[in-house]
Amino acid sequence: MIRLLEPMWLLAFLPVAALAAVYVWAQFARKRIAVRFANASLLAKLVPKVPGWRRHLPAGLLVIALAVLVGGMARPAVDVDEPQERATIILAVDVSLSMMSEDVSPTRIEAAKEAAAGFVNDLPDEYNVGLVSFAGFASVNVPPTKDHASVASAILGLNLAEATATGEAVFASLQAVQQVPADESGTLPPARVLLLSDGYRTAGRTVEEATEAASAANIPVSTVAFGTDEGVIELDQELVSVPVDRQALAELAEGTGGNFYEAYTAEQLRSVYEDMESSLAHQTIAQDISQWFIGSAMILLFAAAGLSLAWTSRLT
Repeated sequence: MIRLLEPMWLLAFLPVAALAAVYVWAQFARKRIAVRFANASLLAKLVPKVPGWRRHLPAGLLVIALAVLVGGMARPAVDVDEPQERATIILAVDVSLSMMSEDVSPTRIEAAKEAAAGFVNDLPDEYNVGLVSFAGFASVNVPPTKDHASVASAILGLNLAEATATGEAVFASLQAVQQVPADESGTLPPARVLLLSDGYRTAGRTVEEATEAASAANIPVSTVAFGTDEGVIELDQELVSVPVDRQALAELAEGTGGNFYEAYTAEQLRSVYEDMESSLAHQTIAQDISQWFIGSAMILLFAAAGLSLAWTSRLT
């Protein structure tokens, strides 16, 4: 699918359309003047035969060439996938008390730890990987590093705490991304946050604020809603329901350009991480194809000039 990188140039279609309209008006005006002030039979004998409709073809090609040129100035582009050799991945893992629910075997947190650790170990060695955990607040457990084994070990050592600060997890992840050193050209590698959660936000800044911050930083946040709505935990000798807030996580992903996933079992969660790994292997870039439009416009201009010379011995 073609998209335009500088669509404001499309306003240049207006003078092109005006030029075409003036040409059509001039042809009708010329015909009226000729019929009004000339003897038709005498004019036919004195004036050489004109190429008829063909004389309009060079002008038509000229207008089309200008229109194509305007399209090229709008910088049309197509999305292409290319291998991603460098990337920063921040895993944000919910460690709130609701993660001890046993609706996912053996528990939500143990299944999440195992799947996330396996995901990290399978990532390319060139990727920087960081770990953020969040409950009542968010903390960067491991800054982005190529030492994937240390990240996997930190994941397996996560402990649970009270509350859920989903928004704070995104802000902490964005800060972690900034710790990655720039390359020789001074640019940071593309970054993505992968956030897993099972509950509703109960502390810290809102998910809406986090969405705005991640979107402004141009860092997609992909989210995983993990668990079932039948999940319960025992607090103070009472069973407490811990359903999953899928809507907030879906809106976070959609608002930042990330992907939203749902997983109800440990097997589904492993499949989600496998899908994430596959999507991270490539990045979508906009490939500028304006040169094809400009080249086509040049061909049309040469064709218009050639036909005009061949049929009228003039360039106009």
